[in-house]
Amino acid sequence: MSEQGWRAFLAADGIEDWVVLHGGATAVFRVPSLSDAGRLAEAIAQVPGLERTGALLTMTDDRLSVRLTRGVFRVEESHVAVARAVSAKAWEHGAVADRSLAQEVSLAVAAKPEAIDVDFWRAVLGYAPLDEDNAVDPLGHGSTVWMQGLDEEKPLRHAMHIDVSVAREQAESRLAAALAAGGRIIEESEAPGAWILADRAGNRVCIAAWPDGAPLGGGAGDDAGSDAGQGDPA
Repeated sequence: MSEQGWRAFLAADGIEDWVVLHGGATAVFRVPSLSDAGRLAEAIAQVPGLERTGALLTMTDDRLSVRLTRGVFRVEESHVAVARAVSAKAWEHGAVADRSLAQEVSLAVAAKPEAIDVDFWRAVLGYAPLDEDNAVDPLGHGSTVWMQGLDEEKPLRHAMHIDVSVAREQAESRLAAALAAGGRIIEESEAPGAWILADRAGNRVCIAAWPDGAPLGGGAGDDAGSDAGQGDPA
């Protein structure tokens, strides 16, 4: 697993419907009804190669979301053809992709390295391991939980924050909405790739356009992008 897969996906043609979130490549298609979502899901399930991606399809009465993997570092260049085929099926069924609906909310649990306990979180939530530092809902309903190490030099022993991964063109409007609702910016050195905000009580959240294409720090190729959402919890 590496950045090569999702970077190749983002650079490919014909994937305009898709947003690369922390949880992988995702597309959300608007449909008239739940039965339409079901018919589209059935058609998409027949796309060659989809079954081997770890895909997750979620239906509601007005949309169908399709996620090709459960983690961004599991995106492979071969997924480009699958994504194109999924979009073609959606077009055949009259479903329209809406990138503004694609998002992933995850929870970062921070602790000193010796106190990180991912097994506890997997057990208490009934989650399964995806990578060594995280836990995912087997049903695909709940937020991914990942472990963040705290600096040994800091007095803080534990903390949590929320990450909100959105399409690159949606990040600034989400930021504006949060500020209008009373939030404040804590850290913006990685903008327009990510902003760390807080509510009036000081609870923190990161709005992240990474990895969908917004540059972080030094530019679009900046490898620091892989740390988006990992702001200082102190």
